[in-house]
Amino acid sequence: MKINTPTTKIIAGKYKGKTIALPSLEVTRSSKSRLKESLFNVLQFDIIDKVFVESFAGSGSIGLEAVSRDAKRAYFVELDRNSYNILVKNCKAIEMNKCETMLGDTFVQTPAILESLKNSNDEIILYVDPPFDYREGMDEIYTKSFKMIEEIENENIFMIIIEHVSTLEIPNTLGKFSLKKTKKFGKSSLSYYFYS
Repeated sequence: MKINTPTTKIIAGKYKGKTIALPSLEVTRSSKSRLKESLFNVLQFDIIDKVFVESFAGSGSIGLEAVSRDAKRAYFVELDRNSYNILVKNCKAIEMNKCETMLGDTFVQTPAILESLKNSNDEIILYVDPPFDYREGMDEIYTKSFKMIEEIENENIFMIIIEHVSTLEIPNTLGKFSLKKTKKFGKSSLSYYFYS
């Protein structure tokens, strides 16, 4: 019996309509299309020529949407090997030469990516989407994510977006960044941070 692999489509841009695979929904939670549409309506043309960093990337559907809409480059960090393999396959299906994939711990890899981009002229959009379900060892995931953002030293961060469970109270400031707005989509919300 063949198990149907869950899929999603690129919403807009030069790869509009292209299908990408999603990892098992038990492992990752795909960002809903309504949330994704809203995110890219906010970003609009700001995405063009930016470097997009997706922490907890899963299938990479957010970062690949950014690539489709002319982001200069996308970096993806994913810890789960199965999800990572799907992520690489998706990057190959879209535009591999604009994708940089890393298998590993977001809290190690994301700061390393940001450090490597610190002196570049590129502006960075950081997308942080910690897993919702409190699996073993996940209970501190938001605290660790907030701490990671607080420690960012880069001057070239254009915006930080956190996708989080709507019931979470999130800080008004994280290090050098201030919360500008939060948009709710049922159980999920997007919070946008800019330089204070």
